[in-house]
Amino acid sequence: AFLEPREYPPIIEPDVKLGANVVIGPGVEIGRGTVIGPNTVIGAGVTIGRNCTIASNCSIDCAYIGNHVVLHAGVRIGVEGFGWLDHGRSNRKIPQLGRVIIQDRVEIGANSTIDRGALGDTVIGEGTKIDNLVQIAHNCRIGRNCLLAGTVALSGSTTLEDSVMMGGGAASTGHLTIGAGSIMMAWSAATKDVPRGSQMAGYPARDAKLWRREIVAARRLAKGDANG
Repeated sequence: AFLEPREYPPIIEPDVKLGANVVIGPGVEIGRGTVIGPNTVIGAGVTIGRNCTIASNCSIDCAYIGNHVVLHAGVRIGVEGFGWLDHGRSNRKIPQLGRVIIQDRVEIGANSTIDRGALGDTVIGEGTKIDNLVQIAHNCRIGRNCLLAGTVALSGSTTLEDSVMMGGGAASTGHLTIGAGSIMMAWSAATKDVPRGSQMAGYPARDAKLWRREIVAARRLAKGDANG
């Protein structure tokens, strides 16, 4: 008969190092050479690959983690996404039933949070690096080799194609795609799809050259020198 993950004992390969007070749920699998820091909690059914480094005070639920992944202190993986029905009245919660899939060689900075999917999965692509204090909401899909600086915030169902770079504080409104190779400058906010290879700035985000011209024009108007 099929057994739920909670009915399986954990499977831990050789050369795994566990810090003090680590909690490992039933059905967990941890690959060879992985190091897990003190006070980290790993929920039922989580799979962690080989040669990973999980720092102290992390929590991991509903997740599949690849090889050579680094999670810095205080990372939260697989928490419930922020999904609600009947807004402003009953605020009924939408069940969050998906997972988080983190591919090989991903690094996630301290105190960042990655929500599990509502129905599908939240996915972080191979080789992507995420800074401290980043929020990635449910059903986001991040491609390979992306770079996300500190305090980036992605609303639900945002897709980042491969090699996207986002500066500190950049954000998205969700349900949109930022094309491969694009750069979102610091504190910019995407409110619609961004074409591949774009450089975007401002709120709402627009072509960086246009944004700079607008800033210059606004300064001239403020000085009463509209003709330059």
